[in-house]
Amino acid sequence: MTTRKYFAAGLGFAFTAAWIAFGLGDAVLCLVGAGVFYAVASFLEGDLDLADFQGRFRGDSDTSSTGSTMRRGPRARVQ
Repeated sequence: MTTRKYFAAGLGFAFTAAWIAFGLGDAVLCLVGAGVFYAVASFLEGDLDLADFQGRFRGDSDTSSTGSTMRRGPRARVQ
C-alpha cells in the first residue's frame, strides 16, 4: 500500500535523478509536463471545474456549488 509520504519520496527521487541525468531545465520541464497531464486527466474525470478555477483566478468571491459566479452588487471602495 502506497502512502502519500512514499509517493512524495518517490517523486523527489525521480526529480533528482532527472536533474542529475538531464540537467535542471529538463527536470523542471518534466515536472511541468506531468502537471499538465495531471490537470487534463482531472478535467476528463470531472475532478477539475474550470468555471470555479476562472472565478478564483478573476478574484470572484462568491461561487455556487455548480461553479458559476454570482455577483451581489458593486463593491465599495475603501480609502
